[in-house]
Amino acid sequence: DLNSITEHQSAVKAVSWCPWQRNVLATAGGTVDRTIRLWNTNTMAQMNSLDTGSQVSSIVWNAEYKELVTGHGFSQHQLTIWKYPNLTKVADLNGHTSRILLLVCSPDGTTVGSVAADETIRLWNVWPVQDKVKKPLAKSGRSHPVSMLAQSIR
Repeated sequence: DLNSITEHQSAVKAVSWCPWQRNVLATAGGTVDRTIRLWNTNTMAQMNSLDTGSQVSSIVWNAEYKELVTGHGFSQHQLTIWKYPNLTKVADLNGHTSRILLLVCSPDGTTVGSVAADETIRLWNVWPVQDKVKKPLAKSGRSHPVSMLAQSIR
């Protein structure tokens, strides 16, 4: 092997490369470890770590928002959004009633799909497309009424 990471305290359940920094790897551990760790794979130095309080089973990234989402098992069975690189919690997404097994990101990067031991697949609009140019408000001072119907977590 080229390099080894041995700092986790239980089974490593998740591993994912940062899509915009080729030398950054996120790893996360199971029930005993519960920790997200960010690594610089050029130096093998740990850049950051955070005890999430629950087992981590999956990690996906978003380059536009510079965030990552983790899927969790015992005890909350939630998805958690984290700001990169400081791992500040943005939000918890609840809905599963059993441990999350896997996360996948849609090709356009807006939606995270989660599968869990509760036999459900859930789709989460985590990262809506950000407008590059601010659009003027309607004469009433409110945004277009259709935007009131579009629901996301943001």
